[in-house]
Amino acid sequence: MTDIIIAGIGQTEVGEHWDIGLRDLAFAAIQEAVKDSGGLKPQSLFVGNMLAPNLSNQAHLGVLIADYAGLLGIEAVTIEAAGASGGAAVRQGYLAVKSGLVDVALVVGVEKFTDKVGAGVDAALATTGDADFESVQGMTPAAQAALLMKRYMHEYDVPADGFAGFALTAHANGVANKNAMFRKAIKPETYAKAEMVSDPLNMFDMAPNADGAAAVLLTRRDLLPANFKNPLVKIAGSAASSDTLALHDRKDMLFFDTAQISAGKAMKQVGLTLDGIDFFEYHDAFSIFATLQLEAVGFAIKGSGWKLAADGSIGLKGKIPCATMGGMKARGFAGGASGVYQAVEATIQLRGQAEANQIKEARFGLIQSLGGPASTAVSHILQRLE
Repeated sequence: MTDIIIAGIGQTEVGEHWDIGLRDLAFAAIQEAVKDSGGLKPQSLFVGNMLAPNLSNQAHLGVLIADYAGLLGIEAVTIEAAGASGGAAVRQGYLAVKSGLVDVALVVGVEKFTDKVGAGVDAALATTGDADFESVQGMTPAAQAALLMKRYMHEYDVPADGFAGFALTAHANGVANKNAMFRKAIKPETYAKAEMVSDPLNMFDMAPNADGAAAVLLTRRDLLPANFKNPLVKIAGSAASSDTLALHDRKDMLFFDTAQISAGKAMKQVGLTLDGIDFFEYHDAFSIFATLQLEAVGFAIKGSGWKLAADGSIGLKGKIPCATMGGMKARGFAGGASGVYQAVEATIQLRGQAEANQIKEARFGLIQSLGGPASTAVSHILQRLE
């Protein structure tokens, strides 16, 4: 079988980049990825973005970025799947190279939240839900996550501080990530005193919106340049799944079917079981999402996913390390770029370059991006080649 290699990676620091434009962020990540790959030249560009038409008044990002990066003439398109946009873009790049029709695919995820402030950002985020039945009522993603969290706590008798472990783990891991928005560990009492956003969701139960860009270059193993020196990491499995857009239309809103289906398909492609996964980069836009992903993928039974965070099982030395570079909570939620950041960070882990955050002898990593409350889920298995 053909190995699809992540030949180059690049990323910008995640944060509030008031003086840097959308195209500049993307270009910075692209330059770094091309250099890291040994100078590969892409034939296709897939841009993962979530809200540029709403926040930056800019659509047609594929052409915008191709032009700015000096790549005119290549195929260039934008992939949108809400918070899963970056993961979906990685999948499209993978499929393009896997098909044999493209030799080198460039995937860049980019988001610029600071092009708007206040209510404008909330209004933009609300467009990722069902406009006729959710956002028209004033429902925002944070409010929806809070309702989901409250129902979960009621169903499974979760204590008030039951989700604290997700934030504590993420911020502890974010300390050593030079590109993270927040690089400071927090204590349990800090979580307990945090400002409430939407009861029971506090400020540490949700990832901060942020600007950023990340990029990966994908190619087949036999096309790697002669001067390529990076440890080899391939995309071994890739799958996506969809569910109802509106949360209330589901038979069980406390189980993320798409997370189970996409992860299961990706693992089946590799012939891998849960025991073979060395770390899991989940989509921790909200603590409740991380909980439900752990349960859906199979690391915990229903109603007990939060316990893996509470007992340290998701720590760097735990049973299933998660958010190993800080996740979205510490790195920041860069919208449509988030899934590409996951791919970059997982590659760093599998190359053995994660330094203080390194998972010992990591060989397989699972990354999973969600669009909305798992209305879309995109899963990839990344593998280190010997």
